[in-house]
Amino acid sequence: MVVGQKRFVQTMRKAGADLKELKEVNRKAANVALPAVQALTTRGKTGRLAKSVRVGATQKAGIIRAGRKAVPYAGVINYGWPARHIKGRQFVNDGVAQSESRWQPLYKEFIDKTMSQIKGA
Repeated sequence: MVVGQKRFVQTMRKAGADLKELKEVNRKAANVALPAVQALTTRGKTGRLAKSVRVGATQKAGIIRAGRKAVPYAGVINYGWPARHIKGRQFVNDGVAQSESRWQPLYKEFIDKTMSQIKGA
């Protein structure tokens, strides 16, 4: 999670950044984090949860999704369910955090490239 993400996107837009390019940077960053998330994903009898982990991206964020209609329990496994005494395993959150040093340079490169294109910077 990027702190100040909304402001970052607004600043990049004002600076003349190509936000379509930012979407690709978000996708690349999510792809960099994906192996770390997959390594931490619980593997049950069928392995359906592990197979459901995938990447998405928008202009605002890179996204790692787990679960789908056939795997509706992904959120419960990741975040837990206190009422049912199920403790969250935080596999998505931990995988993204563990891989931060590998995906963070992609954003720095994008910022540096955008700032170099601004007149007077």
